[in-house]
Parts: sequence; C-alpha cells; structure tokens
Amino acid sequence: MTIRPGEFWLANIAFTNSIASKKRPVLVLWLDGSDFVAAAVTSARPRSSFDVALTDWKPSGLRLPSTVRLSRLDCLEHSLLIARLGAISTADAERVKRAWDQHIKLQF
Repeated sequence: MTIRPGEFWLANIAFTNSIASKKRPVLVLWLDGSDFVAAAVTSARPRSSFDVALTDWKPSGLRLPSTVRLSRLDCLEHSLLIARLGAISTADAERVKRAWDQHIKLQF
C-alpha cells in the first residue's frame, strides 16, 4: 500500500479512552517511516482559523461537504488505514497550506 501526503484515507481512529475506535476520514500531511501525521476531516463547518472548508470535497473522494481541522492532528501507524478515498485538489491544498503558515505556531 502506497501512501502519499495530500491523500484522504479512511482510518481506524481510537477514542481517547482507547476502549473503542471509529472509522474517520483523515488528510495525510507527512510521512515518518511507518507512521504518518494526519489532520482530522469532519463534515462539521469550520469553527476556527485552524479549520479549512474544502471546496472540492466531492472530486477528492469525500461523501459530504468537509472541513480539514489542522488543530486535530494524529500520528498514526500505516496499519490503521482502511481505504484510500482520494487526493486533495490543488486549490484546496493551497488553502490548507496558507492556513498552516498563518495560524500554526509553537507556543512555548
């Protein structure tokens, strides 16, 4: 299975209590060996400057209008991926990158 940054995948995401999990879409941001860092994808509307509403959600393989939540990052193992959904469009990718550059800052 080949995974590339900029792809949407369905992943098995564990709840914080680690007792159960749920299948959720994620956007792969970067790879790190057998792990990858992904942003949560939700059908909820944007609620902060860390959220980017996708305009090309349907051609990207998502079922519903979607938002990438840059404030909800996970480091996951490749084994948690279930299926590739598609890839982010060039226009949406630019908007995600711009939001990252403008709003994601270390606070220590």
